[in-house]
Amino acid sequence: MRRLGLSSVLFLGLSALPAAAQAPGGPPAVGTISVARQPITESSQFVGRVQATDTVSINARVTGFVAERQFIEGAEVEKGQLLYRLERAPFEADLMAKQAAVQQTTALLRNATIGLNRAQMLLETPAGQRSAFDDATANQASLQAQLQAAQAQLKSSQINLDYTEIRAPVSGKIGRSAFAVGNVVSPTSGPLTTVVSQNPMYVLFPISVRTALDLRNRYAATGGFSAVQVKLKLPDGSTFSQIGHIDYLDPSVAANTDTVTLRAVFANPLRADAKPNEPGNRELIDGAFVTVAVEGVQPIQALAIPRAAVLTDQQGNFVYVVDGDGKAQIRRVTLGQSTPDMAVIASGLAEGDVVISEGLQRVRPGAPVKATPAAPAVKG
Repeated sequence: MRRLGLSSVLFLGLSALPAAAQAPGGPPAVGTISVARQPITESSQFVGRVQATDTVSINARVTGFVAERQFIEGAEVEKGQLLYRLERAPFEADLMAKQAAVQQTTALLRNATIGLNRAQMLLETPAGQRSAFDDATANQASLQAQLQAAQAQLKSSQINLDYTEIRAPVSGKIGRSAFAVGNVVSPTSGPLTTVVSQNPMYVLFPISVRTALDLRNRYAATGGFSAVQVKLKLPDGSTFSQIGHIDYLDPSVAANTDTVTLRAVFANPLRADAKPNEPGNRELIDGAFVTVAVEGVQPIQALAIPRAAVLTDQQGNFVYVVDGDGKAQIRRVTLGQSTPDMAVIASGLAEGDVVISEGLQRVRPGAPVKATPAAPAVKG
């Protein structure tokens, strides 16, 4: 007869223990909440892109040398602020020549007017000739036309001289200068630099037509899009401090995506303790992607449970409810417009149902649980 090893003896001894000694000590403990109506701020999230209200390319209007650059690249400039000064001497000389031409033509016109008046007086005497009067009339009219042409040329020269000072058409942040002092620029040189407005800023976000209609119908009774507020999450995950409002709905639907674009406007003030010319002094940057949350201004009363209580499988969303026998049962639910923390229940639950919100990893369908009230959920 073979001897049994010590490990074999231990295995046989453990196998002989009663099954009850190996079972866990009772049903798992779970935290539950009672389904009830509560105020919920409905929220819909989309991906949006920040867009400046004005982006202006600065171009030269005349040909000349760049004599001065009067801005710091990347700084904020004010509308009307001098950016570049081109060489002025050639334009000043041209202006003086046009002024002289106007003065000369004015003198000739004055003399022609005197001659016309004399011819008209002589016309009433035997010494007067009709032909002389007609010639004086034509000469005065010709000089009047020449004076108008000279004045137009003078105005054009003045405009060209003014164009040697290139000023900011809008307030905003200015980009890099494409030309240094001493370069020759002209209307065909391309943009000298670009000014991008900073405050306010737009955020554009596409949404499906179905969602747009849902938003319209949901808030129609409370003022339409004026009854919603727009919040942003920045690329780093932080929440933007300013609240925006929708001011534009694209009149056309994008055929390839079946979406319509909404636009919200936001104030974009300087960050606390930031300087006007400091890089990154404002939170919203033209072209950045942000998360857009469209929320109702007034909360609604709805059945809601903590979002953590909602599970998902291939068939959709479900929760575990505790039945009258203290057992966990699966209940299929349909969600309405929810918040990041609370799930609004459109169907599947009724007031007073007991839903498991904590300890879900220990729950098995149809198995008994030890239910105790969970900690209050944070409302979104």
